[in-house]
Amino acid sequence: MNSFVANQVEKVLGDRDVATTVEHQTRPGETMQALCWFGNKDVRMQEVGVPRVTDPTDVVCKVTGTTVCGSDLHLYHREIMQLQEGDILGHEWMGIVDEVGSAVKQLKKGDRVVSSFQIACGSCQYCQEGLTSMCDRTNSSTIQEKLYGKPFAGIFGYSHFAGGFAGGQAEYVRCPFADVNLLKVPDEVPDEKALYLSDIVPTSYHSCVCAEVSKGKSVAIWGLGPIGLLAAQWSKLGGARRIIGIDNVPERLAFARDRLGCEVIDFSATADVVAAIYALEPNGVDCGIDAAAFRYTKSMLHTVQRAVGLETDSSEVVNEALRAVRKFGNISLVADYAAYTNQFLIGALMEKGITLRGTGQTPVQRYWRDLLPMIASGEFDPSIILSHRFDLAEFPALYAAFDKKELGIMKTFVQTRFSNPPSKGMPLLSSFKDGKVLPSRAMAGVEM
Repeated sequence: MNSFVANQVEKVLGDRDVATTVEHQTRPGETMQALCWFGNKDVRMQEVGVPRVTDPTDVVCKVTGTTVCGSDLHLYHREIMQLQEGDILGHEWMGIVDEVGSAVKQLKKGDRVVSSFQIACGSCQYCQEGLTSMCDRTNSSTIQEKLYGKPFAGIFGYSHFAGGFAGGQAEYVRCPFADVNLLKVPDEVPDEKALYLSDIVPTSYHSCVCAEVSKGKSVAIWGLGPIGLLAAQWSKLGGARRIIGIDNVPERLAFARDRLGCEVIDFSATADVVAAIYALEPNGVDCGIDAAAFRYTKSMLHTVQRAVGLETDSSEVVNEALRAVRKFGNISLVADYAAYTNQFLIGALMEKGITLRGTGQTPVQRYWRDLLPMIASGEFDPSIILSHRFDLAEFPALYAAFDKKELGIMKTFVQTRFSNPPSKGMPLLSSFKDGKVLPSRAMAGVEM
């Protein structure tokens, strides 16, 4: 179902009731720059109104850091339903508290904070169980409820299928239920590390938890984007005896090999990935992590099926994992999958006794208070994959380059007019407009 049809169906069905205001209400006479979606591969910087506090539990923040995520490319390619022209994008952001609602108790103006990518109410059954990404009271999409049975939580800047909230690729953001969804950041943690607590740090950690990665186990990771690479770092920290990374991007493969000690498989140069894994692990790997996502197809069969709408998601990576994981092994699906797939190898799932676990959207608040001290101490360093720094105005060009996997762009820090200067040892400002895209910081010392 495309966005136009989905939006019309949502109008007929009506939105689900939620516990906060969804619409982007603004301060009179104040404007900001924000990245907005207008169509397939069409994202534009626009001057829009600055959000205001609309509910007593809201906070409005000045954004000091944001980024583009691999999952944003699903929006860029119009692969997620219920997108609407003018939607403000971006689900990873941090900032400085600028305006505080009357019911907010733990935050004050001037606090330095990082936001969870999802929006949780803090009081429903799922939030009380620590499963904040499954909050029952923040996603207004009736279509998602009909498709999945129950919806996940609202997400910043990720279409009306995920609640329709304005996102963080902007100069200001309104954060509902701020006491739940914002975490204070200590001075000793630089912006270039704190930002990634919004998503990729807890998400990569959660993928390892769901795959039951532990000391002495072998792990295979499909997809060496930011989530896959940080999952490899968590696996190494957790004592995995062997980590195998599968991708086809030379920079990612080299980084995983040289910086993280992974054994790597280039699927574009390997006829049978599963056979290559069994050559290393004769019984199969103990744990598999699919961090590749539904939009990547290898065979002509799935390419055609996706193109003509016979499936929305490819099962090829999942099937490889099912074949490569040991009997009674574990697989976590952390890559974004949206709806339906064909040729799923359900027999291997059952007959091999494999636990195939969808990670869901990561319940960030379940982990971030434990992970923050690990970043502060240097035990875990998310900035190892930080390749470039860009200005907010360059977002359209950044999306295009990131989509094409160009220029060694791995993970970025995007500054606004409110940002601090680059921290010591972090990337300096690059510019597409000026033709000055600096070499990737992440690839320094990596042999190609």
